[in-house]
Amino acid sequence: MAWRSFVAMGDSFTEGMCDGYPDGTYRGWADLVATRLAVDSGPDFGYANLAIRGRLLDQVIAEQLEPTLEMKPDLVSFAAGGNDILRPRVDPHLLVDRIEPVIARIRATGADVIMFRFADVAVHIPGGQRMIGGRAAVLNDGFRDIAQRHGAFLIDLFADHAFLNRSLWSDDRLHLSESGHRRVAGHVLNALGVGVEEDWMLVPPTPQPTPWRLARSADLRWARVHLAPWVGRHLRGQSMGDLVTPKRPVLAPIDVL
Repeated sequence: MAWRSFVAMGDSFTEGMCDGYPDGTYRGWADLVATRLAVDSGPDFGYANLAIRGRLLDQVIAEQLEPTLEMKPDLVSFAAGGNDILRPRVDPHLLVDRIEPVIARIRATGADVIMFRFADVAVHIPGGQRMIGGRAAVLNDGFRDIAQRHGAFLIDLFADHAFLNRSLWSDDRLHLSESGHRRVAGHVLNALGVGVEEDWMLVPPTPQPTPWRLARSADLRWARVHLAPWVGRHLRGQSMGDLVTPKRPVLAPIDVL
């Protein structure tokens, strides 16, 4: 099937952090998928990416759902809730309850929908399994069940153990690296039945185990450079995406490389 238009909804995962273009904007898996879909669809293919880093689920719904529906795309990706589960008092079951009506509305237009079970980010964060593992599992299971009920494409990144490899993640341990985004794009295109560049699915060699002392030193540096600023923004009610606008707010052709 050749889709004629694709709208990507979500947060930093879909915006493309930390896979940078030379101009400082981000590429990411959604841009890669759109570029490949445009090859089959032709020059009239339209792509919009409304995702903004730091957005919570309710913000994604409030800011991105109506614009998406107004564009009447053939294909929509929805990935949100990851920022919510970083907050200890969130109820992941309520997140799932908010997601289902969104997917139902999109599917009612006739559009195909891409959903995700997120990769296990907790394994790379000190104490991550204890802090967010349970909430992440509820969200992932919710996405799986909603996708099954509404006939959406489900991309199960959690089941792909390649994402246990630190090389697929950026230095902040929360966002994918360039290699990670390419692997996600490969999974999406395979699920859609579209040919994919074989090297996108390649995984760098697993790094050698880090000696305990060096590993703890790396954890402390991560906490100082990445965790502390995030906590500070959270306490001030701020987000890294407060001044960011969507990189592709309307459907428009995409350059085919």
